[in-house]
Amino acid sequence: MIKSVLNPTANLKRAKWCHATRRIPQDRAVGLEACPKEIKPGDLLLAEVTSIRQHRRVQLRDGRYSPLFLDDLVVLAAGDRFATDQFIGHVGVRDDRTLDLLAGGGVAGLEQARHGAIKPATKLILHGQLLGGDGAVLNLMDGALTDGPTGRPKAVFTVLGSGMNAGKTDAVAGLVNGLTRFGLRVGAIKATGTAAFGDTNLYEAAGAQTVLDFTDCGMASTYRQPIERVEASITRLLAETVQAGCEVTIIEIADGLAQVETKELLSRSALKRLTDGWLLATADALTAEAALMRLTSQGIEPLALTGLITRSPVVADLSFGKIPILDRSDLADPASASALFEMLRQDIAAQ
Repeated sequence: MIKSVLNPTANLKRAKWCHATRRIPQDRAVGLEACPKEIKPGDLLLAEVTSIRQHRRVQLRDGRYSPLFLDDLVVLAAGDRFATDQFIGHVGVRDDRTLDLLAGGGVAGLEQARHGAIKPATKLILHGQLLGGDGAVLNLMDGALTDGPTGRPKAVFTVLGSGMNAGKTDAVAGLVNGLTRFGLRVGAIKATGTAAFGDTNLYEAAGAQTVLDFTDCGMASTYRQPIERVEASITRLLAETVQAGCEVTIIEIADGLAQVETKELLSRSALKRLTDGWLLATADALTAEAALMRLTSQGIEPLALTGLITRSPVVADLSFGKIPILDRSDLADPASASALFEMLRQDIAAQ
């Protein structure tokens, strides 16, 4: 096992620390495991850019984008990824020490498959795992929220989608904005997915008082994580919004209903117990029908449909029984948002 001391004035200062690493203080890295025997999800890695392909920039821990250049040093987290319109990949490194940039938020692993419209992954060469002062490999869990008080807000909305890019995040942002303008203190949680700041930045811009995601619980990605860990993360993040004074919290579940973690979450009781009302984002009418059938089989009836379906010129002619179709501007209207909130409060009181 080879360990070398990092040069803080060269390697670390030159390295671009990616968004996924933001909860780990940079001065905690004092060494490098140059020849790791095992790489675990969440381990912090120092890597060098050797070929720039799909991802031409990374998200930095301070909320900025940075273009990538050949020979850049980057600090990332080892992680899996499941994205049907980008990459599917797993934690690992090849025998020649190469690995792939799976997500611009700073998640590295081995590409297994990619969408036909996507270029091959940007290539990296591993310099090693970062070590803390105790000689142990630094992992995102080292900066995760610790166990704390439990609790849940007065009302919890969960936004689901029929697939990737169905309009879930826009719906969350709209509802955050509407409830905030109504005068409520609102929390927003990205509960599953792969580390990235795009969604959480939008929640904050919409007015959320407290914004959290699964990286706050030590995960670079929720893909292939034990479902119990994902459920515990959601429970912990909800409690954190309560501690921050939020009266209502909106949860976004990434990807689509057929994604493995989403399917598992919906087949179990934990998320259902935590959720007071559901919204479903879909791309079109036929997808909405199929998604609603699937949710009905799980005992879930959404309060509203939203997402890309609302952009259709025939949306006014569509009907899904008593379920309204609300676009982002509808959700951002304090009157509409507060009506959904009061609907949940009445249902909770009746239980």
